[in-house]
Amino acid sequence: MVLTGVILLVVLLALGLLFVPIQIYIDTDTLQYFVRIKGLAKASVEPDKKELLRIRLKVLFFERCFYPIKKSSKPKPPQKKTKHKRKIKFGKIVGVIRSFEVRRFALDMDTGDYVVNAKMYPVFMLLNQYVASFHINFEDRNRLLVDIRNRPYRILKSFINN
Repeated sequence: MVLTGVILLVVLLALGLLFVPIQIYIDTDTLQYFVRIKGLAKASVEPDKKELLRIRLKVLFFERCFYPIKKSSKPKPPQKKTKHKRKIKFGKIVGVIRSFEVRRFALDMDTGDYVVNAKMYPVFMLLNQYVASFHINFEDRNRLLVDIRNRPYRILKSFINN
């Protein structure tokens, strides 16, 4: 009886994890860059005074910062190359990419050249009406805001169906 309860709890937990939202967020104006599994984990890239960048990883109640670009003091041993490669079809990759939902997209751009900005203005106006928020400016402002969301069951479904 206890074993079936534990098995049922594990199955329900696994099914619940399939519906947890995954968020990819990029905002160059506020310097927020993160990937989050809602309520479980968050990995964010932050600027740092010592190194070029720092990755802050939060998993439930555990928090850790590490520096991916930091030079290692130990030399790495040579790795053996394996010839075993799995090929993934292009259609599967496209299907997985199409399963993502873009919640917000905003681009505010200045190339620094008035002529190029003027040539891009009609294109950005057309994209602004039909695709997302695209703006060209002449004030040296550049901003990208992207909020992408998905759920693991949609990734799994698109990977299986293609």
